[in-house]
Amino acid sequence: MRYNVVLGVLGSILWLLAVFMFIPLFVALYYDEPLLTFGLPLIITMLIAFVFSLFFAKVEEEWNMKEGFFIVASGWLIAAVVYSLPYMLEGVPPVNALFESMSGVTATGATALVDIESHSKSLLFWRGMTQWLGGMGIIMLFIAILPKLGIAGRQMFRAEVPGLQEEQLRPRIRETAKILWLVYISLSIAEVIVLDLAGLSFYDSITHTFTSISCSGFSPYSDSIAAFNDPVVEAIFIVFMFLGGANFALHYKTIFSDRTSLIKDQEFKFYFAIIAIATLVLAYMLFSTRVYSLSDAFRYSSFQVISILTTTGYATADFNLWPDSSRFILFLLMFIGGCAGSTSGGVKVVRVLLLLKYAQNVLFKVLHPKAIRHVRFNGKTVPEDVIHSIVSFMVIYFMIFVASSTMLSLMGMDFVTSLSASIATLGNVGPGLGLVGPMASFDAIPDLGKLILTANMWIGRLEVFTVMVILTPAFWRK
Repeated sequence: MRYNVVLGVLGSILWLLAVFMFIPLFVALYYDEPLLTFGLPLIITMLIAFVFSLFFAKVEEEWNMKEGFFIVASGWLIAAVVYSLPYMLEGVPPVNALFESMSGVTATGATALVDIESHSKSLLFWRGMTQWLGGMGIIMLFIAILPKLGIAGRQMFRAEVPGLQEEQLRPRIRETAKILWLVYISLSIAEVIVLDLAGLSFYDSITHTFTSISCSGFSPYSDSIAAFNDPVVEAIFIVFMFLGGANFALHYKTIFSDRTSLIKDQEFKFYFAIIAIATLVLAYMLFSTRVYSLSDAFRYSSFQVISILTTTGYATADFNLWPDSSRFILFLLMFIGGCAGSTSGGVKVVRVLLLLKYAQNVLFKVLHPKAIRHVRFNGKTVPEDVIHSIVSFMVIYFMIFVASSTMLSLMGMDFVTSLSASIATLGNVGPGLGLVGPMASFDAIPDLGKLILTANMWIGRLEVFTVMVILTPAFWRK
């Protein structure tokens, strides 16, 4: 691996990260808030970017696969570090600031802030904006903006884009990235307009659009969406969380080529079925246990199911107080996530679907040992190496979940908190259960535990393999 090339690319990424700091700087100026909160981090980021760009190779050089993986993994880590500086300047402890920043850029939504409303409007705007950037992907934006990436762009695209394989809408990776960002921005503008028409302030419309279409979940209010207590507003969020949890490449195809792309896709149909079944089951549980009336049971269950499945993490009620049976449904949904190619986290619906198909084939071969039967998806045969990759992913994912849960338990966290905090961060869901419920904060977790969960968010956002591969000895051998 050529470190001069890697550092040169990271310099370009730092320039891009610095540019976005100008936006909250103008917000701070508008609300007459201290400019130092973003001015100083902006200067520091630009200085580091200048040094990297001055002394190391230009980004137009062709990179190999190792360099692509390392750039993506370290790029997200650097983004979390530099974007944690504004939090520190507002008095947030360093570990909490890094946790909050990583939660932002990975579109997780787990918060370590105790009193959210006590922070400046510009910081809360910034907090939401980092999630919007992280939803579609900082590296994806870098690919879309920077020309002449060639093969290197393909390696970065593969390393960052959620899914089993890259979804190319155009022969050039840069054009594909631009298309996905165009769809993302268009849906974001539409949501801002609809929320504004629904009666939200322009500030609330923007900050909540940032964190709903990106399936992220930060809100400038401690009570999350429950602060509005408005069924119409909740319905709008349901629609855009649902769209954010679907494949953006299919959104593009549905709009510009085949109107039936979404409804013909097996993953999308399975995604819809999970939402429908989980909503009905949860509504029945909430109604039968007399937590809510029938109408309220559907209202709260539909919102919470979509919020958790898409890994948005919004809350319209403190589901931490719901009966154990209801909480268990939400806990199971934390393991799934949205569709591949969406802004959601989790293991993705397509992996669950293909694993079920694979298990069905295994059972069939037990009865018919000589039969040849392949796993098929959307009318095509799924290669064996893809199935093996999914099985490997699930094994590693579960091992990380068990390891982080165990470490939290050894730090004195209770069983429910340890398990839910681990999956809520690894799956980029946001809130968990127990001490880290939707109306609580991860501040209760010890600092070492928060660092472990920060690593979980980083690993989970990059689909496990991108980070784990650079931790293997083979990666560093020539």
